[in-house]
Amino acid sequence: MTTIAILGSGAVARALTGRLRDAGHELVVGSRAPREDAVFPVIGLREAAGSAEVVINAMPGPVSVEVLTGLAAELAGKVLVDVANATESDAHGFASALLYPGSSLAEEIQRALPDVRVVKTLNTVHESIMAQPARPATPPTAFLSGNDADAKKAVGGLLADLGWAAEWIIDLGGVETARVPEAFMLMVGDLVRALGPVPFGMAIAR
Repeated sequence: MTTIAILGSGAVARALTGRLRDAGHELVVGSRAPREDAVFPVIGLREAAGSAEVVINAMPGPVSVEVLTGLAAELAGKVLVDVANATESDAHGFASALLYPGSSLAEEIQRALPDVRVVKTLNTVHESIMAQPARPATPPTAFLSGNDADAKKAVGGLLADLGWAAEWIIDLGGVETARVPEAFMLMVGDLVRALGPVPFGMAIAR
């Protein structure tokens, strides 16, 4: 059993908590606005990060680096699973530009928090697929990007708990390999216009 803190109390937290709890993990959810939620209690970010062995960044990408840097002491030495995307949005709410061109959110978090073991994953699938990867007709791909092999192995175990088959997971290498998966968000608006608002994710055919 692992104690996991999800920072951010929106759709991603709701998608992940049930399946991870069913797998035997202890879950806490942190927010800048602690409250009693109908699904799970929401505590403060600092309390949540400090109480967990693994932390999942499910906050909006544009605020992630600033907020996480403020939690440096609580996050030191821990595995940080980054599932967020940092983009600018168009008038329809779709990604229109990357906030960190030539870099990535994962790299910026790792640079700001050198003592944290950052692993990027699950940012190329809709939140409804994160814990139900068998839902689409075509199995999606979960990419892993990070500098720490043990951290990526631990995250791979969490992906298995969420229902991801080993053949659906691809370890791309160091944290810098998060750049292309993060750029996938720039296609989402066009894909929604082409396919409709159906849940989808990136998949590698082989």
